[in-house]
Amino acid sequence: MSELRVNRSGRALTLILDRPAKRNALSAPLVEQLIDAVEGAYAEPTDLVEFRGEGRTFSAGFDFGGLAETTDGELLHRFVRIEHLLQLVHHAPFETAAFVHGKVFGAAADLLCACSHRIAAPGSAFRLPGLAFGIVLGTRRLAERVGSSAARWIQGEGAVLDAETALRLGLLTELADPSDWDGRRDALAERSGRLTTQARASFHRALTADTADADLAELVRSASVPGLRQRIQRFREEKAA
Repeated sequence: MSELRVNRSGRALTLILDRPAKRNALSAPLVEQLIDAVEGAYAEPTDLVEFRGEGRTFSAGFDFGGLAETTDGELLHRFVRIEHLLQLVHHAPFETAAFVHGKVFGAAADLLCACSHRIAAPGSAFRLPGLAFGIVLGTRRLAERVGSSAARWIQGEGAVLDAETALRLGLLTELADPSDWDGRRDALAERSGRLTTQARASFHRALTADTADADLAELVRSASVPGLRQRIQRFREEKAA
């Protein structure tokens, strides 16, 4: 069963996370479906790819279901696949936009951060706690958005940001009520479509440093330290206490 709804309208692609009962947590199948959809957008004329979430929240982040039966190696592989998705989005030769609401935590906040347009409903909340269990995921991209000092505070403290703070720091590019999202999407797609595919790709390459290999290496190095599952479990227990 698909956990992702894919809608194409002309040269705009809408990807809707569709696991509302699980707060759209990023399961391994959902991540693979997102990768397939974004890679497909590379292969055909595309001006914009947008991400949304069904239900009460955009996404709670990494799906930790079945953690007790998961090995460190399986967790490492899943984080590598998430990083691959984030790099596809961050380095895309088309515009990318995340329209988010509710709690946007962990890897879901990393997905938001990878997009060029980061639009949230008022009242949304954001958290990137990867360093709490020793994972260096998306740190460089976050620092590009908010600056190194703010990134150190956000990840080091596991701070929960309200929407206004996220906007002020640069994690978000704007706040918009969900009733206005379709109009914003159409405007972004129209603006992106004014450029040729080649010109837009060159523009994106000029603005985005290619640190993909270094980012992947840092993730693998951090996640390969023995005891990953135990660190994640301890973090979750402390959070629930």
